[in-house]
Amino acid sequence: MFVALIVLTPEVISSRMTLFFRFSIKVRWCLVLLLAISGLRPVICQAQSNADTALVAPAPPLLRHSALPADTARISHRLPILAGGLALSYTGLVYGLSKSWYTGERTAFHWFDDSREWKQLDKAGHFWGAFHESRGAVDMLRWAGVPDRKALWYGGFVGFLLQSPLELLDGRDPAYGASAYDLGANFLGSAGLIAQQLAWNEVRIMPKYSFRTTRYAALRPNVLGKSVGEQHLKDYNGHTYWLCADVAAWLPQESKWPKWLQPAVGYGAQQMVYNDPATNAILGLNDYRQYYLSFDVNLMRIPTRSKFLKRVFYVASIFHLPAPALEYNSRRGFVLHGLYY
Repeated sequence: MFVALIVLTPEVISSRMTLFFRFSIKVRWCLVLLLAISGLRPVICQAQSNADTALVAPAPPLLRHSALPADTARISHRLPILAGGLALSYTGLVYGLSKSWYTGERTAFHWFDDSREWKQLDKAGHFWGAFHESRGAVDMLRWAGVPDRKALWYGGFVGFLLQSPLELLDGRDPAYGASAYDLGANFLGSAGLIAQQLAWNEVRIMPKYSFRTTRYAALRPNVLGKSVGEQHLKDYNGHTYWLCADVAAWLPQESKWPKWLQPAVGYGAQQMVYNDPATNAILGLNDYRQYYLSFDVNLMRIPTRSKFLKRVFYVASIFHLPAPALEYNSRRGFVLHGLYY
């Protein structure tokens, strides 16, 4: 990752900072849109009746604990509903953004290099969002009866396709611009989902996200957020992105390893009130990176017959749960947290 930061005037920093935080809202709205549709459907199909599954032999599972039978009889009515609902919802989202977020002066489309800003936490968010949007899209297509391999390739790049057009709106903003690095992070998120399916036929390394409130939001509440809800979207100091490994998937069935237990590595950063080191220094701040070693609970591995809980676990699997963690940073070295979230 890049270490150097771009030195900007406070006025330009404030403008660009506000635009960067639009990213958080855009990614999470896209993800909520997909999970609201897909989070309920994949788990329902685990409870198909014997009469239903007898019609057509079930296809090999693509996503563990969310495999859907390739019931072609349902394609005729499920796929148009899925495609139409997603198209209308996404069109409304983009139109709403164009009328609410992007209401100022417009310029000719241009590019902007943001690779050195925010310790690349915004790029981690792009990756996380695209991965889970693609994951949800694959499950939705399988629920609609699309064969496994087609569902993988058609749905696998949905995260990239959903997030990337928003760069067209950013590209015409005079204070910002389209980001090739955002596009790259979008692509890697979708490609990460596809690669795991091709390698293992399931997700074994799950990107997750966690948030905690920080003292920095009070220093710039208009930018970092006034309420907890706003800080959840805007305060990068409180964001941590994780990669959680499903160890049980690599072990034999007779292994004593708890199937729900996942080791996790995390990444975050602190003291980012301004993205300019000189301006931060006036406040006595000097931004730095944080690295974590922890564990997580794989909710999808918890056995339950409750359809409701299965739906909740599917959606909640994108978040890292509070747990003890070992942190390393260049300021304090190793720090042990009794409960980190």
